[in-house]
Amino acid sequence: MKKTSKDAAVTFAAPKRKSKVQSMLACWQLYAFVAPAVICLLIFSYVPMYGVQLAFRDYNPIMGITGSPWVGFEHFIRFFNSYQFKQLISNTLILSLYSLIVGFPIPIILALALNQVKNSKFKKLVQTVTYAPHFISVVVLVGMLGIFFSVNGGLVNEIIKLFGGEPTLFMGEVKYFRHMYVWSGIWQSMGWSAVIYLAALSGVSPELHEAATVDGATKLKRIWHIDLPTILPTIVTLLILNCGSVMSMGFEKAFLMQNPLNAEQSEIIATYVYKMGLINAEYGFSTAVGLFNSVINCILLISVNKVSKKIGQDGLW
Repeated sequence: MKKTSKDAAVTFAAPKRKSKVQSMLACWQLYAFVAPAVICLLIFSYVPMYGVQLAFRDYNPIMGITGSPWVGFEHFIRFFNSYQFKQLISNTLILSLYSLIVGFPIPIILALALNQVKNSKFKKLVQTVTYAPHFISVVVLVGMLGIFFSVNGGLVNEIIKLFGGEPTLFMGEVKYFRHMYVWSGIWQSMGWSAVIYLAALSGVSPELHEAATVDGATKLKRIWHIDLPTILPTIVTLLILNCGSVMSMGFEKAFLMQNPLNAEQSEIIATYVYKMGLINAEYGFSTAVGLFNSVINCILLISVNKVSKKIGQDGLW
């Protein structure tokens, strides 16, 4: 039997592919939503990179950036040969690693502990108490440290005197600076950091805990085998970010806590850059020191990210 034209197969024309411009116009609302953040990023993060060339010039404000003479790596060599180089690097690294090693696990432990609390009112109370210090400014925090650890009427020294001890000038003793810096930072930030892990823990299915309980698993075993693996990707991501800023200690707090008595340990790269750049007006030299610091941070970030991917964890990219 012969096929008629009606029985012939009907062919459909393939839809035309949209160009990139048409695709962008179709989703213009999303691009409009992202545009302010992109503009701010360009203005405050990428445009200022034009000034990085100051690190390689003998900057003269009258001549301008491009008019100032090119000196190459002279500022870097001067910094490396400076008698303060080893002290600045060691102070920055010790303070950063101390903060990372001690301060990073505490929010995780707090989040895991709060996740096991059944009393919702008590849980909310602890969250509020630990979360509230995050909103205290650095200036106020350092002021509180000065009041609490004051020799004359300070709460800590009054307790020491109550037990028969002698008042101690904590803010002026070199050996106490790092401990006060790190532990005050932990007190201020642990509640805020714990919120991220609590959000990740909210995705754990209660059925897993119920099944583990039926099998006889204790709370510690459930935390180790259920909760911890759930938040492990979040832990790895935050650890990579923290390792990428090891050399970038907070300038404000170190500078506010710094005085001539503890400068031996409180002088870090951030405070040194501020003093050399804004106080001594050595703009080229301070830019070189800051650029060196940023390069080290970038190398650490890339290295830790690669190590994370090598051991089978997710990286930042």
